[in-house]
Amino acid sequence: MPHATDALRELERTWTEAETRGDTETLEALTTPDFRLVGPAGFILNKQQWLDRYQQEQLVTSELRFEEPSTVLYGDTAVTVGRQVQVAQFHGHPVDGEFRLTQIAVHDDTGWRVAGTHLSSIGGPRPFLQQHGAPSGQARETRGAQS
Repeated sequence: MPHATDALRELERTWTEAETRGDTETLEALTTPDFRLVGPAGFILNKQQWLDRYQQEQLVTSELRFEEPSTVLYGDTAVTVGRQVQVAQFHGHPVDGEFRLTQIAVHDDTGWRVAGTHLSSIGGPRPFLQQHGAPSGQARETRGAQS
């Protein structure tokens, strides 16, 4: 499976570059229609909510690295766990930090695309989470909600 691993590393590289540029066209193409992000404070964003943060310049990322990726393949599904390091601002407030990132990618007729991302703070909640909690106005899904 070295070919799949190489393709997944390329997906991660393209992803981090697109997030740093706020390139929503590339991010749109790299994700499945039902993409979900679980943020470090437990909030859940659907694909459009996630893209809107970049389109509306709510989230501005100046530096983003995905380090120490470890991937397990399950047929056409890949689960990668690594460390995300970011320098960013959300509504003008610093949201720098290091996060444990779990990314789920699926392979379809267009190649590998990201279906979901889950971030957890490394070393406990970051100061911005203690002060601000989940981003205001972001949807929270509840148990039993349809995906």
